[in-house]
Amino acid sequence: MNTLSRRTFLRSSGVSLALPFLDAMWGRKALAADVVAPKRLVTICASLGIYGPDFFPAESGDAYTLTPYLKMIEAHRKDFTIFSNVSHPDQNGRDGHASEMTWLTGARHPGLGGFRNTISVDQFIAEKIGFETRYPSLQLNTGGNTSQSYTRSGVMIPAEMRPSKVFTKLFLDGSPDEVRNQMRKLHEGRSIMDTVGEEAKRLEKRFGSADRDKLDEYFTSVREMEQRLQKAEAWVQKPKPKVNAKPPEDIKDEKDLIGRMNLLFDLIPLAFQTDSTRAITMLIQGRGDVPTIPGVKADHHNLSHHGQDPEKIAQLRLIETAQLKALGTLMEKLKAKHEGSKSLLDNTAVLYGSNLGNANSHDWHNLPLLLAGGGFNHGRHHTGDAKNNTPMGNLFVRLMQNMGIEAETFASSTGPLTI
Repeated sequence: MNTLSRRTFLRSSGVSLALPFLDAMWGRKALAADVVAPKRLVTICASLGIYGPDFFPAESGDAYTLTPYLKMIEAHRKDFTIFSNVSHPDQNGRDGHASEMTWLTGARHPGLGGFRNTISVDQFIAEKIGFETRYPSLQLNTGGNTSQSYTRSGVMIPAEMRPSKVFTKLFLDGSPDEVRNQMRKLHEGRSIMDTVGEEAKRLEKRFGSADRDKLDEYFTSVREMEQRLQKAEAWVQKPKPKVNAKPPEDIKDEKDLIGRMNLLFDLIPLAFQTDSTRAITMLIQGRGDVPTIPGVKADHHNLSHHGQDPEKIAQLRLIETAQLKALGTLMEKLKAKHEGSKSLLDNTAVLYGSNLGNANSHDWHNLPLLLAGGGFNHGRHHTGDAKNNTPMGNLFVRLMQNMGIEAETFASSTGPLTI
């Protein structure tokens, strides 16, 4: 059997439909051996922390004893690595939760005077991948439109919290009027780039060599923008992939945190399997109400500041145990889908953790971090120096290199982390 190209299209009456990944695209030889499939990254941040004593193992290496939280995902023990004593430096900011905005950027002193955020790791990846996929990245949130994705200029990219809207964005084609409106916006953007480019070229002759170098850098940015717009225009005109799944119904109970988590998690394998995107961020946003979880009587934020109160800790455990179970379900679904001889989880790095090491005291050291999938050699507890934490940027560099992106540094990194 001849191997079908990933870029093969079904064509009929002038309409083309890009095929999702199919076994036929790998060929018989590829199915029996390792194949090259796209690498993906999904980051999931629990913004109100993860209770450390129930998360971190006491022992390092591969012979560690499972903690109460890790027992929730025991079936996947060989598929994940636990990290301790890893953090971004200088995360003291305007308040105890400011580090939420820098979990994926590593920018120092978030929210203080003169602060400007830097590019997040998912957006760095999106810049490199560009419009190889319909969406360079996807931002999700369980309780609002805040995300941890920031552009190179430090602008936050809004997230989507409604699973129905995410499904529509990924898999449902817009009306002819909606498509024409998108095309009009893209054409306007391209005309702006053309105008700016012509004006800059006209002025170039008047500048010295230093300014011409700056202009050359600027022209390069303009050309890259034009290329991205052209690719975006091509995607608008292509039908979206069809999936064997019904559009999810949004949960009406706004307090049902776990229900919304599960619905959003259901969409992640579909987005990756259809190669709609290769970078997803998800923020588990804390709310001021009581989560719809049996036995929980206080709001999540209040419970995160438990003050060592046994009753509060017991309720906090109920919330976080449910979150770990949801994570286990996501890992199970990624393992169940295959691309050639590997599972979708083998090709997807899943980073789960928090921007707070100890939410009770707003401490940003020793962040709870779990990395699953991605083809790494898992099954260990990786421990760093408690007094001199390993920069989280080292982990980001390793994740980007795993995706085939040439990167030696990111944020405060000192080199790629060995996994």
